[in-house]
Amino acid sequence: MMSSTGTSVSEQGARPVGKLDTLKSCLEILRRKETIGTIKAGRKQLGIFNLCKIVVKTLIISRLKISRLGPAALLAMWETWGHRDAVVVDDQRLSFLQLKSRSLRFANGLTQLGLKPGDKLAELLYNGSEWFEAMSAATILGCPMPLLNWHLKSDELVVAINRASPKALLLDYAFWSDIKAIRDQLSSVEHYIIVNGPAPAGTLEYEKLINNSAESIPNGKFALALNPYSGGTTGVPKNVNYFELPEILADRSSPMAIDLVDLINLLAKQGSMLHWYRGAEIEDAVSHNIRSLIPGPLYHAGVLVGVIPFFLGGTVVPMRNFSAEEYLRLVEKERINWSFVAPTMLERVLALPEAIQRKYDLSSMATLICAAAPCPPQVKVKINQLFRQQGCESDVFHEYYGASETMMVTVLRPRDYQTNPARIASVGKPRCGDLLIYNPDTQQVCQPNQEGKVLVRTIMTLGLRYVGTEDKTEQAYVEINGVKWFDDGLIGYQDEDGFLYLTSRVKEMIICGGVNLFPNEIENAIKTHPAVFDVGVIRAPDEDLGEIPAAIIEPMAGESISEEEIIEHCKSHGLYGMKIPKIIEFVDKLPRHVDGKLVKREIEQRYWREVASYG
Repeated sequence: MMSSTGTSVSEQGARPVGKLDTLKSCLEILRRKETIGTIKAGRKQLGIFNLCKIVVKTLIISRLKISRLGPAALLAMWETWGHRDAVVVDDQRLSFLQLKSRSLRFANGLTQLGLKPGDKLAELLYNGSEWFEAMSAATILGCPMPLLNWHLKSDELVVAINRASPKALLLDYAFWSDIKAIRDQLSSVEHYIIVNGPAPAGTLEYEKLINNSAESIPNGKFALALNPYSGGTTGVPKNVNYFELPEILADRSSPMAIDLVDLINLLAKQGSMLHWYRGAEIEDAVSHNIRSLIPGPLYHAGVLVGVIPFFLGGTVVPMRNFSAEEYLRLVEKERINWSFVAPTMLERVLALPEAIQRKYDLSSMATLICAAAPCPPQVKVKINQLFRQQGCESDVFHEYYGASETMMVTVLRPRDYQTNPARIASVGKPRCGDLLIYNPDTQQVCQPNQEGKVLVRTIMTLGLRYVGTEDKTEQAYVEINGVKWFDDGLIGYQDEDGFLYLTSRVKEMIICGGVNLFPNEIENAIKTHPAVFDVGVIRAPDEDLGEIPAAIIEPMAGESISEEEIIEHCKSHGLYGMKIPKIIEFVDKLPRHVDGKLVKREIEQRYWREVASYG
């Protein structure tokens, strides 16, 4: 039984016979072109001369103490990059030297408040420089930083915060009234730290805490602080244990423990995203680094792809609120060459009047990365056309499939669909993890072009668990020949070359008269109508067929469409029989998260509520 990676499923996770076999396997991993490409990308972004300076500075700052090597390396990098822009927000620019000073002061301020390694500093912030300062300070201390979704309702926010059990909460003043109303329900929070406003009674002001703290390396346990939640489209987001992963994988007595070679293999694959996203080629003509535009909220795990260049000396430009024209303006003004976007953002850019689209020079862009929700193929094609029209010499659209629980799994590059245009409809090949398509009924791995459940293995799935909840991740795993695979709840297929095509989520699949219908297929057809801006296809109840597809459509501004037009359009694009929506509804706006995910449960509830009331 073979997986899409060409490795026997029964062999994955198998232990090498001896030390020599282990050494040979590790050398093979190091010789892969993508591993070599990742090393080249790191060398390109850091620079040989800078790398030498960083090593020397690290040894000096750490005083050769192992416990201080982590923070010393971070400080050495910041000192080496010096006055280069680290974070740009509006017209304010924070250099790496300024970041170093403010991060150390905040870390010491947290220590004064009693936070120790392992204690959590939750954040409820708009995109801004404070997010990067807090993340850096928490990393130096070894304090996980749960990334709270500021779109959550009060009752959801209570659950999300209590699941993480933070000792301190860093929040924008704009959210204080919401937090104040639920403060009595937050059992673990001892300190409330206010950003961008005065500190109400019982809270601390961020700037004062920084100004009254020392600029020295505090005692801590260095560890990357990023601590995201699951997407939350089917319930309150669950806190994911990114922070604990290194310790879990290092614990050889853990039930999730795996062979060293398998661990190195999956770690190398995850790191190879730098190679696949052209990290060895990107260089700004002025600052000689990656310049990343971040239009999505930094609490979202997918958006963290836009943060990765920051750790290599990249300049990050976070947007507080997404605006399609402002996005294009910033690409030109800040010479952006790397950006993570959700599909809905690209759709809003493409909906701009042509005169606005043509105002901006977009020639700096090299790697435009899209994920978080299905991106229609026509959007991918049109966004490439726009960026080429505005100065880019080659296609810029890249994509990946992944989740908060898995990190990155597949990668789609321009070369993939340039070689074979049909691949533009895929989400790429499993390059950052292992993947297979599985038929639970036959308990067999599917052949090419056969639909089934999408199962994955990544460095994250080896020790995944949810924090502060009774939800068990074990239920999401499928064991095949002794190897555990994570079931992300998706349905799809792979072609003969291993490219993955996602067709639906298990929870969204419509069973109409015993026939399985996939919303993505219907949505993609409807979205090609020139007067349609957005569409969601959901399950609606039917006395005869059980479930039927209902298309909820958001027209383009100023456009009107009839049901008959949509039906004829569907037929002209190859839909037939039960795939033709039986209900067509037009709305002013569909309920999408800012990360692009459509919250279908909000729409479906209206249809199924009536059935429940008569049941």
